[in-house]
Amino acid sequence: MNNNKIVPCLWLSADGGKLANVIAYYKKAFGNNFQSGQIIRLGQTPSGNAEMCELEIFGGKYSFMSTESEHHPLNDAVSFMINCDDQKEIDRFWDYFTREGDESQCGWCMDKYGLRWQIIPKNMAELMSKANAWEIMMKQKKIIIEEYLS
Repeated sequence: MNNNKIVPCLWLSADGGKLANVIAYYKKAFGNNFQSGQIIRLGQTPSGNAEMCELEIFGGKYSFMSTESEHHPLNDAVSFMINCDDQKEIDRFWDYFTREGDESQCGWCMDKYGLRWQIIPKNMAELMSKANAWEIMMKQKKIIIEEYLS
């Protein structure tokens, strides 16, 4: 599946280290834009049962690894930006990830596995060129496009 020279690998902690749970969660978020390869069972590690899998999200190649217990927590130093076509798409991703995760500020949120997301409109640069855009964004958790246009 992967022929990229460099592939981001995300290490997540899941119940029992079962990667199938993680894959199902992201498959539900991304639908047909998500494809996973075969789960490779790595066995017992100092962090418990471990598994890994190669996958694609919107054509981008990734590798996921899961263990029973958290080895290294994810944080804001790494996030994934989703450039959304419209408010409906922003709402869909935001609502899905924050349902069991957490809201942050300026379009940032965290999903139930601790992965950080920036859910923004694909024309964010254009919106930020408008008067008072910075002030608007600093008051927002989820980006509301209409607030930049009024």
